[in-house]
Amino acid sequence: MKRKAKLIGVVAVVAFIAAASYMLGVYSEQTGTSVSLIQEAQAKPDNVDGVNVPSGRIPQEIKNNKYPHTYYPNTEKIGKEEMRITACGTGMPIQTPSNAAACFLVELGNGESFLFDLGIGSSDRLSGLELDYSKLDKVFATHLHTDHIGDVAALWVGGWIGGRHTPLHVYGPSGARPELGTKAHIDHIRAAWQWDVFARAGVLPNAGGEIVAHEFDFSKTAVIYNENGVKITSFPAIHIMDGAVSFRLDWKGLSFVFGGDSAPNKWFLKEAKGADVVVHECFFSPEQWMRIAGFPYKQAYWVTSVIHTPAQGFGKIMSAVKPRLAVAYHYWNHRDIEMDMHQAIRETYDGPLVMAADLTVINLTKDHIEVREVTYNEEAWAQGTSREWDTAPRGKPATGIMSDWLKKGTVKEMIIPPTQPIK
Repeated sequence: MKRKAKLIGVVAVVAFIAAASYMLGVYSEQTGTSVSLIQEAQAKPDNVDGVNVPSGRIPQEIKNNKYPHTYYPNTEKIGKEEMRITACGTGMPIQTPSNAAACFLVELGNGESFLFDLGIGSSDRLSGLELDYSKLDKVFATHLHTDHIGDVAALWVGGWIGGRHTPLHVYGPSGARPELGTKAHIDHIRAAWQWDVFARAGVLPNAGGEIVAHEFDFSKTAVIYNENGVKITSFPAIHIMDGAVSFRLDWKGLSFVFGGDSAPNKWFLKEAKGADVVVHECFFSPEQWMRIAGFPYKQAYWVTSVIHTPAQGFGKIMSAVKPRLAVAYHYWNHRDIEMDMHQAIRETYDGPLVMAADLTVINLTKDHIEVREVTYNEEAWAQGTSREWDTAPRGKPATGIMSDWLKKGTVKEMIIPPTQPIK
């Protein structure tokens, strides 16, 4: 009986402590009173082998090419000689719930990340991947349409808040005139969002609020980036007017080619020849575009087959360049349309093929290619800012940005006081 009574007493004490801790937590939350038993959680990522991941995630090494059927973000390490390619947007200027506009993310085993195009809606997909925003500091734009670069302001400011403490670098082509080039584009974006950026001075890291344009001559086939063993080459594309390009990334014997919008052209056939993964637009047929958009045939043909590349043309390109994997994108992937497009491609190409959807993910090594889909939490939060972001240099807060009469409109009695010391 004594042992039983003692056991009951211990259980009661444990239960009391648990209940008291819970009630203290509730009390602290409701009253703002600091309670020593309650520890305030700070959203900081964990660092696993030099890579920031959301707190609690432990990425695993993939061995013997045995990948899970589904990729869950931040659960897998990228091999030292591996490339991971994620389609963050595969659609059109009018985004749909299932298709953001053009964007492909390339992550390398050396820890670097590269964004090829950043069309409207694609920043939503990037957020869902719970990435380290400090790594998302390089964007390569094929041309200056909204469905290829329309989310650059969202990444510039959102990424700054989310953990980037260095400038956002945008690499893009020149145009027929200076005002049609990437530098003018970025200069105008910087000016347009001054109300947003100016007020954040002193609160966020200085450098993260900068956006830098790297404009290059669209008419030349040239290496535009060559750092840390990563080489990115730009070459001309044919799309509506001067100022469109395609890209090729080479790293440790692996190659990725990305085409934005273009009619079939000699530069793509040359530069994409024999590459590992080749991504190219696969546009609608004139008849499909008439049915979808209501265009008359003349205009539908111009859109689909003069300034873009429809399915049979995509197949001809891939038959010529013979990649290890061909990737089709840039259409609304409704099932009735996608099946017709797949059939049209197979009329002119019989090699390895992926019809990319948003969140298609491709793992690439010298001896293996794995194609899967990403599954993520639709309510995912960013992984949180890093300690490096916390300690990055900041200037003085902006002053004189609110009129005195406006300040006097504050109802001070409704301002919630701080519960912790403010330095």
